[in-house]
Amino acid sequence: MQTENDGRNDFDFLVGSWKVHHRRLKELLKGSTQWDEFESTVVDRAIMGGIGNIEEMTFERESGRLYGTSLSIFNPKSTEWSQYWVDSANGVLQDPVVGKFKNGVGEFSSEEEFEGRKVLARSLWYDITPNLCKWEQALSDDEGKTWETNWVMKFERT
Repeated sequence: MQTENDGRNDFDFLVGSWKVHHRRLKELLKGSTQWDEFESTVVDRAIMGGIGNIEEMTFERESGRLYGTSLSIFNPKSTEWSQYWVDSANGVLQDPVVGKFKNGVGEFSSEEEFEGRKVLARSLWYDITPNLCKWEQALSDDEGKTWETNWVMKFERT
């Protein structure tokens, strides 16, 4: 049963078509300050009566075109979202980042393996308006004491 403002509509802002500018660190957790910059297009739509979103992304990289899909599913019992990622380079559905929106910011986290060790991963959705929003990803290899932002995306509605 849906309760008002339980979080199930938190990704409604993303439905539609977007142009995205990316900045991604060239090397992760190595103190790098060199960024790759590239563009993508995104089409997002609500699924399953609104408790899910599917985001299809086409990246235009120097190395060629890459496709990615993000699947976000709302759990009405926990009132949290799980976001899954898969891309055409790897073809493996990754474990989800899990979280929710509070005061207009979506914060999601997970524990992941990176270069043979466990790290914390965090992603944020913020600066959300009808025609713009931002997303960023960060990793921590010291149990969350410090974070290295390694990917920033700026979405503009088309």
